[in-house]
Amino acid sequence: MQNKSNITDLTVRAPRSPRVRLGGFVHLPRLIDKARAAITDTLGVYIYGEESLLDQEFFKLTGITPEALLRQVSSGAGDWAILEWVLQNASPAPQPFQIQAWSQWLETLPGLSPEARAWFAEFSQSLDPKRPDVSTLFEYLDLDDYVRFGGRP
Repeated sequence: MQNKSNITDLTVRAPRSPRVRLGGFVHLPRLIDKARAAITDTLGVYIYGEESLLDQEFFKLTGITPEALLRQVSSGAGDWAILEWVLQNASPAPQPFQIQAWSQWLETLPGLSPEARAWFAEFSQSLDPKRPDVSTLFEYLDLDDYVRFGGRP
C-alpha cells in the first residue's frame, strides 16, 4: 500500500516534466507520478499505460507491462527502489548507452505518430502569442502542464 509521502494527486498538480530523468530514463519520474495517481484514482486529465503513446515507448523499451509497474508502485516504493526494480525486470535489459539514446530521441520528437505530429503542427500554429520555443512533444507537455494549473502561455 502507498504511504502518504508517495501519494500523487494529478487533479491538483501536474506530474513531473517528461524531461526529468531517473537512471537516465526520461519520462520515468512522470510515469511514476501517473502510476501513483492511477492507483489513487487521481489522474485527472492525464492517462496511464497503453492509452499513452509516451508510456507505451517506455514499456516497449523495457518489456515491462503497465500492470507490473502499477503493482510495484502500489507497494509504496520510492523512486530509487522503482528504478532498481525496472533495471532488474527489464527484458531485454537496456544498456546505459541505449537508455541515453532512447531518452535523447524522445526529447527531440515533435510527436510519436503521424497523427500526433500533424496535430502538434496545427497546435503550434494556433498559439497566441506565438511560441517558437515549443517545437517538441516535451516542450508541449511542459507548456500544457504549466497552463493547465494556472500559468499563462
